[in-house]
Amino acid sequence: MDKFFKIREHGSTVRAEIVGGIVTFFAMAYIIFVNPSYLSQTGMDYAAVLLATCLSAALGCFLTAFIANVPFAQAPGMGLNAFFTYTICFSMGYTWQQGLAIVLISGLLFLALTLSPLRSKLIGSVPAFLKNAISAGIGLFITFIGLLNADIVKLVGDTIVDGVIVGTDYSDLGNILHGTPLLAIIGLLITALLLVWKVKGAIFIGIIVTTLIGIPMGLTTFSWQSNSLSALSLTAFQLDFTGLTSVDGGILALITAVVSFFIVDCFDTAGTLIGTAANAGMLNEKGELPGGDRAMIADAVATCAGAVLGTSTVTTFVESSTGISEGARTGLHSLVVGILFVLACFLAPVAGIIPTAATAPALIIVGVFMLAGAAKINWENLEEAIPAFLTITMMPFAYSISDGIGLGFITYSLLKVCRGKVREVPILVYIISAVFILLYILTYL
Repeated sequence: MDKFFKIREHGSTVRAEIVGGIVTFFAMAYIIFVNPSYLSQTGMDYAAVLLATCLSAALGCFLTAFIANVPFAQAPGMGLNAFFTYTICFSMGYTWQQGLAIVLISGLLFLALTLSPLRSKLIGSVPAFLKNAISAGIGLFITFIGLLNADIVKLVGDTIVDGVIVGTDYSDLGNILHGTPLLAIIGLLITALLLVWKVKGAIFIGIIVTTLIGIPMGLTTFSWQSNSLSALSLTAFQLDFTGLTSVDGGILALITAVVSFFIVDCFDTAGTLIGTAANAGMLNEKGELPGGDRAMIADAVATCAGAVLGTSTVTTFVESSTGISEGARTGLHSLVVGILFVLACFLAPVAGIIPTAATAPALIIVGVFMLAGAAKINWENLEEAIPAFLTITMMPFAYSISDGIGLGFITYSLLKVCRGKVREVPILVYIISAVFILLYILTYL
């Protein structure tokens, strides 16, 4: 195992990889239940989507482990499932079968990109200050997710549309002296103390201790139910390619839908790989993540497989950073996560034993680590500071990694052009900026 994954060569241990994988799985296990709750609103079978979620996540993790050997986990993405439900099906009028066909087309487009020479240049073309900004932005983004999951921060309009949470009026921090918020705060203090005391496996121990404390509080519940794989037939291979141009908007609507899925998946994945790896010191001297291009191939294949099985776009999860914070550095971490997703197919409720109040502190704490990237940005150089600031702030405020990257790239490109410094910007950055501009035009005009 050490020889295959080169664990010691990466400065890790088998224990760190396994513990990191377990931590990552429980940090993202909510998707097992949240994804079918979204997609079932379109008429899809809940149990079938749950199985498709677990199987596509497992496949993505296994591919990441064996062809990329990097510690990142995959699953159907939040925001993307809301986009599938509320925009593709409810707003644009596609059936869920047609929606799955659109996801497959976008996945094939992403796969074509990852198999082209551009795959290795995509991450390498991002300027160093933007990599640091992406890292810091992701830190705030996952902290925001943790605060929302714990109900420490509540939104009046708690609905996600097109990947954006609708409603910006915050309540008084939720009811932090009762229930889930209280348990999350207790867990946050426990985890923080363990980290300050430099206890190995602090995040994992924090999750377990918080889960145990949740038992007398009535927040940690036990249930037992197995699922039959036969339910998968209700969504698997149900794609419908007919009539994709017959909805209002015709071919333009189809292009908008496909490009939207493609852009979000591509840059959510690239952003997560860049930001998390930069924060963990995993980038090489060229600023590239070894195996990062192959991780994107794994993501694209998993998206295609997920569409065939019956779920929306699969993407690389920012919660991978929790496992990386435990010391995971190789694909063994991803293999562990994948195995746990396979087991969840049959014992999904067991994954639900860990309450969100126990995993939320892990997300909040990891944000502390990742925000360190902001200190490496030259804030006195406004040509870099302004794009960096927009990248960092738009990720949590727009609830979208890709929007943060897009606005950062666009602003950086425009500032350099207006300053007469066109040649200082890599050509691929211009191309990415143009693609984002086109996407926003197609989406909002």
